[in-house]
Amino acid sequence: MIDFSLDGKVAVVTGGASGIGSAIVDAYAAKGATVVVLDKAVEAAQHKVDDGTAAAAFSCDVTSEQSVVDAVDAVRAQFGRIDVLVNSAGIAVTGPAEQLTVEAWDQTMAINLRGAFLVSQQVGRILLAQGSGTVISLASQAATIALRGHLAYCASKFGLVGMTKVLALEWAGRGVTANTISPTVVMTPLAKELWDNPEGDALKAQIPTGRFAEPEEIAAVAVFLASDEAKMINGVDLLVDGGYTIR
Repeated sequence: MIDFSLDGKVAVVTGGASGIGSAIVDAYAAKGATVVVLDKAVEAAQHKVDDGTAAAAFSCDVTSEQSVVDAVDAVRAQFGRIDVLVNSAGIAVTGPAEQLTVEAWDQTMAINLRGAFLVSQQVGRILLAQGSGTVISLASQAATIALRGHLAYCASKFGLVGMTKVLALEWAGRGVTANTISPTVVMTPLAKELWDNPEGDALKAQIPTGRFAEPEEIAAVAVFLASDEAKMINGVDLLVDGGYTIR
């Protein structure tokens, strides 16, 4: 029977204290996974433990190699293995390309791309030693098409998809798959503040389904990719954009 169970799996979610990451933590726990949250906002991450959703939460600055090493070591020490990694930590700094600061570019790349690399590499070594596991990274529709005002964000997400395809190529023969999920705008609390306006209405009008995505819809895709039923899916960028990029 196909049920997309995650029973017995240890899943690590970066940026799991809020937004899409938080929805993925909830969905994984509901499907039976032991979920560990890695987040710079460790107090918010701890709330996921206090409410009984996550099994543990560790402070982690994904831009710092030492912080990543320490956090991943802590997960392995407490749980003995890792089966699923979700790279969900990310930021978006918007504005015209000619006005983008070097600091904003560097911060975007550090979190969205360097961070995913550092965590994937550290966790990947554990997965490869086990001979099993999967890496799931949150990219964006901005990894498929250009979006005005999103120079650094698009660059980082295009890079994330490219990085993931290389991981998929190098690691699948050793039992470890890698894929990306690329949503349209997702109605997290922050997104509601940013897009509940005429600009948001205009963007929705360009989406064939006529709406933005809900966090639970992205989490459902993450559940599928983490399940044993998805073991043959590798190197895929799975768009969840209502058809925005098909035109």
